[in-house]
Amino acid sequence: MSFSNGAGRLAVFVVLALTPTLAAARDFKAGTLVIDQPWARATPGGAQIGGGYLTVENNGRLPDRLVGGSFQASSGFELHQMSMDSGVMKMRPIGSVEIPAGGKLTLEPSAMHIMFTGLKRGLKKGETVDGTLFFEHAGTVPVIFEVEDIGAKTPAKADAAEHAGHLMPGMDMD
Repeated sequence: MSFSNGAGRLAVFVVLALTPTLAAARDFKAGTLVIDQPWARATPGGAQIGGGYLTVENNGRLPDRLVGGSFQASSGFELHQMSMDSGVMKMRPIGSVEIPAGGKLTLEPSAMHIMFTGLKRGLKKGETVDGTLFFEHAGTVPVIFEVEDIGAKTPAKADAAEHAGHLMPGMDMD
């Protein structure tokens, strides 16, 4: 397939121009912090807890701390750390976590993560849930968690965002 005519090139340009905007819409900013792709896993019926994940990049010269938050679909919000101890997976709450100056904090499954406690309802794949993150210096930051599959290891749109800007097979700009 060739896009040598003006209309074809314009269509491809519009799609490519909008793609980064759509991907960037999943980022939230607070001062020098960028919160990337907050997401949660869907939960089975009757579940009282859920997991939340995200990445925080600190572009500043001073560290900050994630000290807590809230999640519209739960009564509690805790930071947890999972680790292996003598072949046994253990999980413990942690009070807060530092985002180093010029560094990154990643909350992900089977590692450091957010635990939503006292779920008011089940989380369903495809929905979004409002939340808030509390930082020691950056303050309160509203975010939106996208609910992914119950066994997801990464947000589904992360893979799509990595390919943004690439042409579909068979497309030729000449």
